[in-house]
Amino acid sequence: MPLKIEKASATGFCFGVKRAIDTLEKIARELGQIETLGEVVHNRQVMQGLSEKGIKVANSIDEIRGKTVAISAHGVGPQLEQEIKARDIKIVNFTCSFVQRAQRAARRLAKAGFFVIIYGDANHPEVRGILGWADGKGIATMDTDSVIALDPLPRRLGVLSQTTQIPVYFRDFVKKLIDVALVKDAELRIIDTICHDTLKRQREAMELAKRVDLMLVIGSRTSANTNHLAELCATATKTFQIETADEIQPSWLEGHHHVGVTSGTSTSEQTIDEVIKKLKTLAGN
Repeated sequence: MPLKIEKASATGFCFGVKRAIDTLEKIARELGQIETLGEVVHNRQVMQGLSEKGIKVANSIDEIRGKTVAISAHGVGPQLEQEIKARDIKIVNFTCSFVQRAQRAARRLAKAGFFVIIYGDANHPEVRGILGWADGKGIATMDTDSVIALDPLPRRLGVLSQTTQIPVYFRDFVKKLIDVALVKDAELRIIDTICHDTLKRQREAMELAKRVDLMLVIGSRTSANTNHLAELCATATKTFQIETADEIQPSWLEGHHHVGVTSGTSTSEQTIDEVIKKLKTLAGN
């Protein structure tokens, strides 16, 4: 039986990533080189390609050597922005519009007197940046126990999510929070800050995963949205997360006849095409 390969319709760079990469390449051509504060996207292959075009990564402010620096799609906190400007360094801001929306929500909640709870990975640069906009009045966690441990427990809680989180998990977190934190005179304000592109990809990936008997999710293992795609697909069918076509093992295809392919928002179409080509070669198509 021949191997059927089906690709999700929403793959490749999201709008924000494509805009950032296209503009960075244009600036690099004009200036000869530009630095980004941290990786502009979490994808080793993409970052390697950008490096070859003169786009270098500064992992901290102290590593910035030029007079212009690009802020990645993950964004930064206002304090870090001010520190950069204080050094007379020009900022080119590529913060994703959905991340900016979450940043504004955090700032709005904090100014209104709410203690901000960000559902997300506390070590992720996007989450650290959003938390910065809460002006020190919040925490990032994926465990309601961390909220309950606050002493005293704030009476007014504002809840939002890292933009790439899985919606159903965020809802479960909120439900648990309501059960444990909604006590006398308490107020809970919830803002949906999950990226629309992420939602669409997750929905399409799950629909595809239910039709196939094997899923390949392409993207960096440091990419939050890719990891969540793989996590979701694994609930429906056998799933492997890969970064490149070279990682595909022929044994994976044994006993499988319908393979689905999807990707994270920072995976290039070139990488996806290489994966599909490798699958066809292994299948003898």
